[in-house]
Amino acid sequence: MKFLIAGLGNIGAEYELTRHNIGFLVLDQLEDKFDCKFELTRHAYYTEFKHKGKSIHMIKPSTYMNLSGKAVNYWLNELKIEKKNLLVITDDIALPLGKLRMRAKGSDAGHNGLKNIDSMTGGNNYPRLRFGIGDDFRRGHQVDYVLSRFSDAQWKELPGAIEEACEMALSFATIGIERTMNLYN
Repeated sequence: MKFLIAGLGNIGAEYELTRHNIGFLVLDQLEDKFDCKFELTRHAYYTEFKHKGKSIHMIKPSTYMNLSGKAVNYWLNELKIEKKNLLVITDDIALPLGKLRMRAKGSDAGHNGLKNIDSMTGGNNYPRLRFGIGDDFRRGHQVDYVLSRFSDAQWKELPGAIEEACEMALSFATIGIERTMNLYN
């Protein structure tokens, strides 16, 4: 059985390690854990590995956040993976820093990456893992906040949450969305 895990973020040194790139950071941790290597290919950085008999394909879209759907839709079709076997990992300002929430489907909640995936794949009926980045910004400064780097204090809190996000992604692929939500949410 095949799965596609898409970690959302923006490519380029200026976006590296920003709050908006938490999806990339989770996939980087999985890359290290399974000793695989991302390579730039069509619309994304791509790699794959096997885990408990499952083929897990991972992408970090190179299309920038607002056009993430182009990469996700391409790789779903290219790999012939059903949408129910897609997991999108993204940042969420509505959740406190490090809080994780997995859902089988849901609204884009104003997130442009999810909005584009919904548009390109024909709806919001795909699993997603939202990674809380907090909402510590002044009114009208949301864009600056999500595109800025984590503070030193926040970096100290992140490794445990990133590891748990990895566990949740692997659990999704091995025991399914419902059991994973029951275990972790």
